[in-house]
Order: sequence, then C-alpha cells, then structure tokens
Amino acid sequence: MSEVALFDPITIKSKVFRNRIVLSPMCQYKAVDGLVSDWHFQHYSRFAFSGLGAAFIEATGVSPEGRIGHGCTGIWSDEHIQGLSKIVKVFKEYNCVSGIQLAHAGRKASFLRPWDGASPITKEDSDEPAWQTIGPSAIPINDSSPTPKEMTIEDIEKVKSDFKKAAQRADKAGFEIIEIHGAHGYLLHSFFSPISNKRNDKYGGSFENRTRFALETVAEIKSVWPENKPIFFRISSVDAPGEGATIEDNVKFAKALKLAGVDVIDCSSGGITGSPILNKSKIIPGFQVPYSEKIKNEAGISSMAVGAIINPDQANDIILNKRADFVALGRELLADTQWVYKAATFFNLENAKSFLPDSYSFYLSRRDDFLDRSAKPA
Repeated sequence: MSEVALFDPITIKSKVFRNRIVLSPMCQYKAVDGLVSDWHFQHYSRFAFSGLGAAFIEATGVSPEGRIGHGCTGIWSDEHIQGLSKIVKVFKEYNCVSGIQLAHAGRKASFLRPWDGASPITKEDSDEPAWQTIGPSAIPINDSSPTPKEMTIEDIEKVKSDFKKAAQRADKAGFEIIEIHGAHGYLLHSFFSPISNKRNDKYGGSFENRTRFALETVAEIKSVWPENKPIFFRISSVDAPGEGATIEDNVKFAKALKLAGVDVIDCSSGGITGSPILNKSKIIPGFQVPYSEKIKNEAGISSMAVGAIINPDQANDIILNKRADFVALGRELLADTQWVYKAATFFNLENAKSFLPDSYSFYLSRRDDFLDRSAKPA
C-alpha cells in the first residue's frame, strides 16, 4: 500500500475500483412512480466523470410500499430498468463502478420529503396518499408515527421475493454492485434490532432469529446476482446509546453476512428510533470510522467508512491505517463534485488530471502551463 493509499486500486470479485472513494447513496426524492427523471440523469452525470472509484444510486424501493416516500426511485417493475440503465451507461463510460442500493423502508415508509417536514404522510396529504407500513412487530417508531402491521410469514416471503426480483432487474440495468440497505431503522434493520423486533417466532428473539430475515434476503439475491459482482450490505453499527444492538452484535452479524456471501460492510449507525444521527450534538468528522475499523479487523471482512469524511488527509489516513477499505462521501461531494481531482492535486499525484474528462484535463493543463510561465522571472 502506497503512502497515498486513498488512490490505490482495489479489486472486489471481478470489479476493479481505481481508487477508494465512493459516492454514498443519497435520496433525491425526485422520482415519479419510482421512475428516474431528468434530475437524476443530470445529478448522477456530475459524479460519473468526477474520478470516483464507485458511485451508488440512492435507496431504491423493491416495492411501492417499500419506498420512504413518493419521490423515491423504484425497481419493482421492468419499466424502471431503462432509465436506470441510462445512468449506468454514463458511469461505465467514465470508469466509475456503478452500484444501486436496494431498500425497503418498513415502518419508516410513507413519509413526506425532508423539505416538506419528514413526517408521516397523513390523510390530509391527498395528492400523495399514505399507505400501510409493515414491520417485524406492531411497534411505531415514536408517538407521532403510525403503527406498522406486524408482518406474517407470507409478508416476509413476499419481501424476500421483491428483493430477488429487484436484483435481477439491477443486473439487467447493468449495475456492477448491489448494496442491501440493512440500516437506519428500515425493514431489515428493524428485524435485527431488539428495540423494534418483539416477535416470538423464528424471526424474533435470539440473535440467530433476528438475523434470519437479512441472511435469507442475501441468499435470495445471491441466487440471481452474478457471482462475479460484489454485494455490499449497509448496517447500523450501533442502534442507540445504551440500548438495542451494539457494535459487538454487529461484528457477529458481519461475520454471518460474510459467510452468506456479502463482500463489503458499509458501516453507518443509528436510525432505529428516528434520525440516523445518534444525537443532536455537533457531529465530529469521521465519527463512525471506529465502527468500520472494528468490523474490518474483527469480522475479517472489507468495510466502508461513512459519515462526515471531509478532507483528503482524513480520508487517506482511514485507508492507510486500515480502518476501512473504502470511504463513502455524500454531502461533501454535493458541495464539491471535483473533490477527487482536488484530493489528487493535494497529494501531488502526477496523474491527478486523469480523474477528469479529457476536455477538462486539456484546459486545466493549458492553465497550469500558463501559470508556470507566469511565475518564472523575466
């Protein structure tokens, strides 16, 4: 590993990532009936040619009722494939490994968009009606949330089938990675967490029972997903301070996911009782990196760090010190889509401009030549 480990390539299954920098899935809430729009083509194209090693499409519902809200992208119908494949094509053209996050929001579904209040949809929201949410037990997120329907075995089988069909469509669309969303209080996480799962059948109670749904979902996906394509799994490394699933529980979970065929654990946290942020205090940069480090080293599986990763030195140190194999950036890339090029320039990499399209690198090279000549004494 080089001193600028952030830019070392890595191979997972058959996929070669040219660096360790990944666009984290970020919901845009701009879809209609799950179909991507012009917004998505423009949004993701910005990242396709920004030099990233990989990029994930946002949390995408495996069923209409699995969406967080009406604006979420979907993959429950073959009609969704064409639009998604156009985004994949742009990523492929610029050597960015393409991924999609498959999700079911469970009891945190049927919500308004964040800028409309991020609260449960009510009967008064007639333009975009609410729907019945589901979960492991009939336990609401909080006092202001509706009570989900406790899932029957038939409901569980249907959701597993929905994930399987979604994986088939993701493959047809050309995606090179699937990430299964098992964090932030969404359906798979709600089965794992003892806070939200009070079942007394084979899907509740013991650790093995609470992980059963997730592991069976992985198996369903693996039955149709090409063996040479990686599977990532996002976890909430801890549920909440002093309650619920702990980091030790998640190390054990990560080991089971590895045996099930997962290649990389995406290490987030929180969300089971509401916000994915554990508390409202000021967030410390890299606050979740200790989780990715522990998962990587104790579960013996590749990990991805996410959460307030901001500057190149910080990101490089994470990889260099083997605290994770990938770093996922979200808001920082929204603020600066040329973060990768600037990081490569910060580290004085000779190939810094290779992370840009030819038309960009050509003009920047001419600018640099001009600046070099201008700096020399006459």
